[in-house]
Order: sequence, then C-alpha cells, then structure tokens
Amino acid sequence: MKILMTGGGTAGHITPNIALLPGLRSLGYEIHYAGTKNGMERKLIEPEGVPYHPISAGKLRRYFDLQNFTDVLRIAKGFLQACNIIRKLRPDVVFSKGGFVSTPVVWAAWINRVPVVIHESDMTPGLANKLSLPFAARICYSFPETGKYLDKTKSILTGLPVRESLFRGSREKGREICGFDDKKPVILVIGGSQGSHTLNKIIRRNLNELLKNFHLCHLCGRGAIDSSLDKIKGYKQFEYANEEMPHLYALADMVVSRAGATTLFEILSLKKPNLLIPLSRSASRGDQILNAASFEKQGFSKVLQEENLDDDTFIEAVREVYGYRNRYISAMERSGIVNGVDAVIRVIREQAEQRAKTGA
Repeated sequence: MKILMTGGGTAGHITPNIALLPGLRSLGYEIHYAGTKNGMERKLIEPEGVPYHPISAGKLRRYFDLQNFTDVLRIAKGFLQACNIIRKLRPDVVFSKGGFVSTPVVWAAWINRVPVVIHESDMTPGLANKLSLPFAARICYSFPETGKYLDKTKSILTGLPVRESLFRGSREKGREICGFDDKKPVILVIGGSQGSHTLNKIIRRNLNELLKNFHLCHLCGRGAIDSSLDKIKGYKQFEYANEEMPHLYALADMVVSRAGATTLFEILSLKKPNLLIPLSRSASRGDQILNAASFEKQGFSKVLQEENLDDDTFIEAVREVYGYRNRYISAMERSGIVNGVDAVIRVIREQAEQRAKTGA
C-alpha cells in the first residue's frame, strides 16, 4: 500500500502526520509527503526519512488583498504539480491534515480517483479544509462538537493523533536540559510553533513574581529569545522544541499555552493541568476560543481570554490552576479520550483497502 500525506503551514498541521508514521510503517505502507518547498513541513518531515515532494501553494484569504490574484496562480500551479505527483506515485490513499498546501493535493487526488481522508483538528473547519471537505471520502475530527459541521455520512470522531514519543519523556532529562533543580514545580509555556508575542510579554513582565514559586521553561518562538534574561536562575528559553519536547512535557507540573488543537490534545493525553490563553478573534477566526471553551467545559482547563489578560488576572489564574491541579488531572483521567492514532489509521486503511478491492 502507498499513501501520500499532506499538510503544512504550522506545526499543528504537521505533527499529527508525524504521529501516524510509526503505525503506517508497521503496516507496510510506503509513505510520501507533499508540502511547500521551504515550509515548516519540509523541515519536520524530511528528518523522518519520508520522500518529500514540493509543490507551490498560495494563501486563501477571506478578505480583499492584491496578493489574492497571484496566489490563485500559485494554487493552480500547485494543483498541476500535485496531479503529476499522484499520477507518478499512484497512491492508494491521500491523507490531508490541512493548511493551504493541502487543498490542491486533495483536489488532484479527487480528479485522479484516489480516495482522500481528511482530519480536522479544530472545533470548526478552517477555510482550507472547507474547500477540501466535499472531495473527501472520509473526514476524521477531534472535538465531539465538530460533528454538527460535517457530513454525517462520511465523518467519524477519532480524536487527534499524538506522537508516541511524547509519552517517553524523562523528568530528569528535562531538568538537565533546562538546568533546573528539583526544589520548585515547573511551568511549561507554549506559544505555538511560531511563538506568541502576548504570552512572551505577560511571562517576562511577571517573571520575578512567578520565579518565587516556580521554575519556567518558555517556548517563545523563532527570533523571540531575550538574551538579557539568559542568566536568570530558574528560567530557560527555547525558540522551538522538537526532540526535547517529550522531556519538557515530562518535567512540567502545569502548562500555560495558546489553544491550538494539537497542543491541547497533547496536554490532555499527558494529563497536564493547564491555563489556556486562546488567540483573540481580532487576530484569528476564533477557532482557539472555541477549542479552549470545549476543554474548559469538560473540566480539563482554566481559560483566560486575551481581552481580560493583565498581570493580576494572569498571576491569579496560574495560582488557581496549580492549586487545583489534582482536580484538572482527575477530569482528564475520566475523559476517556484516547490518542487518535489507531482510530485515524483504521480509517486510512479502510479507504486504501477498499480502493484496492475495486481496482480503481
């Protein structure tokens, strides 16, 4: 069996694909990946030993912008490139994790009668997936509430695939990476793969207060390291963590994070008490607000909206989450939500085998 995977733009569209690789390989799948030439997906996928096929991609916008005209040409070029890749590889199934690079791949698969499995991470589908959903044979999704936005005849609640490597972290190794002693609990701050200026500001502004009771491991985003803070005891900055991430999670006693779906399901799988500060509607389509609301409703998280964020509310929320950490852990343990790897692979396998039987 052969599978062509796609998805990119942010880590949230890539790491779930990486989570599927061991299971697909164990079933004997030949795996290929289509992504942009210089995107984050290439940097993360190629080290996994997966053949990578670059295509052109353009951003799809809901608003007027002169770049929309040139991006249409990039999308058209990407579609033709994806058609060539599919005709050359002849995959049995295409799996799309979303992001704008995935849309022309999905269209090309449909044109060439290759079944497509799409996974939607967020509570509501983003624009790229909305344009792809009509061409999917099956749609996997993460949040129970998402089902009402999808075609019930071809959608299935699978949860979100989480990398197995995250469960093999060492607290001691994490402490060694950060240079922390064991005298204080550790807060892990996650701003997303591109960092968060808002989180960076609130953490650094309250650093002295936080360090009275905690050590802080801060994932601040590329180019966002503040070298003036490098020598502060109990505070460690990283632009981005990949191989270190299992150990940083193992070290964390609580997490402060944005509310991207991939990070949320990692936190849930690892049972980490957490404070979520979702990206505001003024800077997004509001998906993180909905994601966070679902987790708060289920008792997994404390949510602080960016509009209500100031030094006092932030410090109070951190203290609340840590003080009631066992309550959040218990709610996550009762959830019954499991790693979505096996469920998603079952859907992929079903579509690939069905195509093999029909000889399409």
